[in-house]
Amino acid sequence: MRQERLRIGVGVCLILLSWGALQAEAPPEVTIIRDLPYRTDHATLNTEGQARCRLDVAIPKGQKNFPTVIWFHGGGLVAGDKHFPEPLLKEGIGVVTAGYRLTPGVPVTTCLDDAAAASAWVHREIGKYGGSSEKIVISGHSAGGYLAMMIGLDPQWLAKYQMEPSQFAGLAPFSGQTVTHVAARAELKVPRMQPLINELAPLYHLRKDAPPMLLLTGDRERELMARYEENAYLWRMLKTVGHPDVTLIEFPGTDHGSMVTPGYAPLMEFVRRVTN
Repeated sequence: MRQERLRIGVGVCLILLSWGALQAEAPPEVTIIRDLPYRTDHATLNTEGQARCRLDVAIPKGQKNFPTVIWFHGGGLVAGDKHFPEPLLKEGIGVVTAGYRLTPGVPVTTCLDDAAAASAWVHREIGKYGGSSEKIVISGHSAGGYLAMMIGLDPQWLAKYQMEPSQFAGLAPFSGQTVTHVAARAELKVPRMQPLINELAPLYHLRKDAPPMLLLTGDRERELMARYEENAYLWRMLKTVGHPDVTLIEFPGTDHGSMVTPGYAPLMEFVRRVTN
């Protein structure tokens, strides 16, 4: 998708509905492998950590060298569990859904480290399942979108695993927070509605050499806590520093939760483009 910023209207929504119907007719078969530990220090984690630091892998049958989407769940970094975005299982791609430890039981930095460890695992291991390590897009909704952006914009998280963001084909956050996450603000005793941009904000790490980015949000009048405006600011600032491939799409009429469904079609278009 070459457009820089879009509002998807009624005509495109009809196309998205048709796309969904067509995809439902003949979904490719997948093999699902569940609860694989992704941390090299897994045995040293406590019981909760061992339960949450696992991922599920969906492998399209009969496909080789396929692209893969890593999906991090939402829940404000305080709740949620790994799950597959079901429409993606019908696309003939690999899908990995990864859990991570939650605040306030751990600091936000641990959530980020888990996301980086899971992403590094996929890059290292997906070839064993037939996928390509060069065709991985990191995505997720809400808190998951925040994690995707942070590990893709701030190199320190992947560096611990001898990797860098440029080794991933793209980032596609769904309604991710681009200022300092509300959970990180809570750790600093900053009021929930007071914005902050520090080292735990994607906006703090503007880089023209970051992977291609697709920013998806709900309607600016219905989104959660100015989420559209946050993403629009990140889009503009990335353009300003010279990032060559960043797109922002707003879905009119959708809120923070309902924007996910229309987001799958442009996500798949993005995946096909950046992994070709």
